This record gives sequence, C-alpha cells and structure tokens, in this order.
Amino acid sequence: MDVKEAINKRRDYRSFDPIKISDEIIQDLAESAQMAPFCMNKQPWRFIFIRDKNMLDKLFTTLTSGNKWVEKASLIIAVFSNPNNDCIIRERFYYLFDTGLATAFIILRATELGLVAHPVAGYNEKKAKKILDLPEEMRLITLVIIGKHSKEINPLLSELMKLGEKSRSPRIPLEKFSYINEYKS
Repeated sequence: MDVKEAINKRRDYRSFDPIKISDEIIQDLAESAQMAPFCMNKQPWRFIFIRDKNMLDKLFTTLTSGNKWVEKASLIIAVFSNPNNDCIIRERFYYLFDTGLATAFIILRATELGLVAHPVAGYNEKKAKKILDLPEEMRLITLVIIGKHSKEINPLLSELMKLGEKSRSPRIPLEKFSYINEYKS
C-alpha cells in the first residue's frame, strides 16, 4: 500500500472486533511517529500505548457519553506534549503541529497494517492525565483509538455514527480550503 492509498483507505470507523496488540505492532507504530518532521530536532511528541485491560477500563471512565463505542478498542494511544518541548517562535507554538504530524504518521501506518486509528477529543483531559500520571505541564492532545474494523455495527452508535460506518463523511470542496497564490473569500 502506498501513502496515497493509505490516505484514501483511512476511515474513522467506530465498530471494532477485538485484536491482540503485540509489542511488534506498538514498536512499528512508534517507529512511524519517530520519522515525522519536526522543528529544530525537538521531537516534542510523547505517546503512551495502553493495551492493559485495567488501564483501558480506567480511561473509559474519562469518555464523554458520545464516545462509549471506544470501549471496544484494543489499544488507546495517549498523545501528549509540553509547549516548551518544541520551538516557540514569537507567538507560534510548534508542539501541536509537530505532534500532529507524528500522530498522522501513526494513523497512516495503522491503516496500512489493516487497523483503524480514530483520534478523539471527547474525554476529560484532567481526569485522563491523572489516570496516566502525566505531569501538570503536559497537554493531553488526543486519544487515538486503535482496533480492528468490525462488519457488525456497534449498537452503541448514534444513528449519525451508524451512517458513518457505511460511507465516508462528505468533504468540503477543494475550492473552499485550497487557494493558489492568495486567499480569496
């Protein structure tokens, strides 16, 4: 699978079948993040790969009600960083950009491995940081939910989410976000 194929194949599925997450899978995903570009060799990203059932159960308690589908996940990757771990050039903080790039590399590699990698924002950051024992200065940027796509639609999904299992959500037209030479409103 080439990069373009992985980009096109990647989907935010929410219906999972259990899968064994080996040390090799975790290392493979981490090595993919390691290859992401970054500002001035700072490499600000940090990841915790959570596959232990007890730890997963604790993290599930931090989810918003719309994210109960996550409880079928086999792995959660906690993505975190500290603004001071990366370049700060004037008012530009690069840690979110660089960590986002590394996370995208993980997501694309997971897709290539036949897995679903679905980042979510619906969790209580303070509670999740406490469970993960993250220092106060760290920002828990996202949780990436990893699993094997199930053909059986998860009954916990809302009707809108069930539609998303059947087809990709619509994308805005290129001309709404892509410009040549200058911005045109």
